[in-house]
Amino acid sequence: MSTAEHHKILFEPIAIGPKTLRNRFYNVPHGTAYGTLRPGTWAAYRAVRAEGGWAAVSTEFSSVGPSSDEWPLHSSDFWDEEDACRHRLMVDSVHDHGALASIELHHGGAQALRRLSREPALSASGLSSEVPPPSYPPETPKTMTLDDIERVQRSFVNAAVRARDVGYDIVDVLAGYGYLFAQFLSPFHNHRTDRYGGSLENRARFWLETLSQVRGAVGADCAVATRLSIETQGPWGHSIDDSVALVRMGDPLVDLWDLNFGSSLDWETDISPSRLFPEGRNLERIGRVRRATEKPVVGVSRLTSPDLMAQAVRSGLIDIVGSARQSIADPFFPTKVQEGRTEDIRECMGINYCISSLDRGNLACAQNATAGEEFRRGWHPERFEPLTNPEVNVLVVGAGPAGMEAAIGLARRGAEMVHLVDATEHLGGHLRPVAGLSGMREWTRFIDHRQIQIDKLPNLQFIPSTRLDATDVRNYGASHVVVATGARWLRTGATPGTHAPLAGLVEDADWVYTPEQLIVEDQRPAEGSHITVYDTEGYYMGAGLAQLLADEGYEVAVVTPHVQVAAEADMTLESPTIRAALHRSGVVVHRNISLTATHRRRVVGLGEFDEPFSLETDALVLVTMRAPVDKLYQELISDREALADSEIQAVHCVGDALSPRAMAEAMFDGHRLAREFESPDPAIAHAYKREPLRLTLQGYRQR
Repeated sequence: MSTAEHHKILFEPIAIGPKTLRNRFYNVPHGTAYGTLRPGTWAAYRAVRAEGGWAAVSTEFSSVGPSSDEWPLHSSDFWDEEDACRHRLMVDSVHDHGALASIELHHGGAQALRRLSREPALSASGLSSEVPPPSYPPETPKTMTLDDIERVQRSFVNAAVRARDVGYDIVDVLAGYGYLFAQFLSPFHNHRTDRYGGSLENRARFWLETLSQVRGAVGADCAVATRLSIETQGPWGHSIDDSVALVRMGDPLVDLWDLNFGSSLDWETDISPSRLFPEGRNLERIGRVRRATEKPVVGVSRLTSPDLMAQAVRSGLIDIVGSARQSIADPFFPTKVQEGRTEDIRECMGINYCISSLDRGNLACAQNATAGEEFRRGWHPERFEPLTNPEVNVLVVGAGPAGMEAAIGLARRGAEMVHLVDATEHLGGHLRPVAGLSGMREWTRFIDHRQIQIDKLPNLQFIPSTRLDATDVRNYGASHVVVATGARWLRTGATPGTHAPLAGLVEDADWVYTPEQLIVEDQRPAEGSHITVYDTEGYYMGAGLAQLLADEGYEVAVVTPHVQVAAEADMTLESPTIRAALHRSGVVVHRNISLTATHRRRVVGLGEFDEPFSLETDALVLVTMRAPVDKLYQELISDREALADSEIQAVHCVGDALSPRAMAEAMFDGHRLAREFESPDPAIAHAYKREPLRLTLQGYRQR
């Protein structure tokens, strides 16, 4: 297959200063939770994106010195020659696949954590009667002196020279996301009265001087870029009109503009979740700034459709497609577009699990199980090792995320036949009804991609509307069985905090509902009812059901033991907008409340300080805990003699049927089983590579 005519513009080379991008796909700076602390993992992750066709591959933010120490966050420190050695591993890995390597030089200013360096925070202005302290960390920063400004500028120049010597092709000076240069640009932070404060031109001086010095040091050898957040929400940034003026000021100093939105205080403006915002929502605003420059512009706007990407480039809104999340979901996105295989793209769902996973220490993706596992487990997103013994017939019971992933992986490894059986008519398991909640339509991209792959695999057959019990499974004729029967929401009201049912809850009470009853069975309380949603999960289900019921005209209250509704969705950058939508819909919220008992038409509980709580209600929706649906698995493994008689060699349990958890982790479980299917005990994951830093670097030096 060949590139579609309307996509060919995406594969035109483009010059940026002394360098040339081989196409219009730019893997923009984004965190991985690895950085220089795990250089092998970091380099392998970036290398796969280069292999997949991205023209440039960037680091995450790279701190230029101890005053911007970001530990334990995902910074790739770039302070000295020891750091340079770790960076060289990434640069060489990217170059091996023909891509340009870019580094994003960073200073967090008042936002830097400084937990190891213990240096004071630096910013444009400190606390005075007129200037509030920054919101995070909760400290008063030191107002930078002229010596401080010169010292930080030297650290940027030294880092830029070090980057050139390591082999970086592009040096990107970070002036966005509310970090140090953005703090100088912002009248909220900058109340200086010297030449670095006051007018926009003065507030831009620190940034422009630094750009000029970096360009003078490396501009003949490297392309010089700057990442600028062109608009922020709230008082702490600058307007898009200011950004137009800033771009005109900085245009002679850069070869490339890297434009995004927001700050560390309104991150969701830039890394917008699909649940709340459409694809490409920022393109028109980027285009407005684009008209102010003669230099190429790379822009981000949760772009996942090659059609929209090509349209944005063709119309002049951007010159280069910037992407982080789509590159995580499918590192081979550019290659698939170029080869005319757009149906094979794992399109980013925009659920931001990649963002929430960073603080857990390992980047993860709900679409791509191999993200972050390229070095640790040796997984490749497009390649599977063939089975040593392909003469196996595998029965996978349950076509949810884990079951689909296991079945596809085993089929790709060459299993003789894989049957994927589900009791319902469609693929997707619990994910299909969940995607009917407000704003969650794009979650079905997970199902759509796997439907296409299943249809392409001749040794994989989906068998719908078929419910199997243990006898059916034993008589099926399979050599191996994978049970992926999912989980169910408890009707008992037991929570992670209580491990006990709600007192007074009568079994099969007709006024108590689970999520399945509402979104699968389509049951509802009587019209006009007052409904209480008890949400201890704190992610999407409780808030999603509350919104659904409010939209249908019910009077809805949410009771949660968390400090706020959808507290877990803070990690995915969704919760502020979710809470605002619930407020607009008239949903009443009771926070820091743990229910202890139910009575007909009333629930009672305790507040944060054990103060009594009582609420009259017509119906109660329990979003508390999920239990594995593992009856089939338990029945099968409890009778080994019957399994032997049926010539079933092994029975495996994966996904929520094994342990209810986030969709990305359930999918990962199915994927891992397929990868490790022939191990002595696939229930036990293979040991993954850990990185003793010293050995990693010694190994690199010996190359």
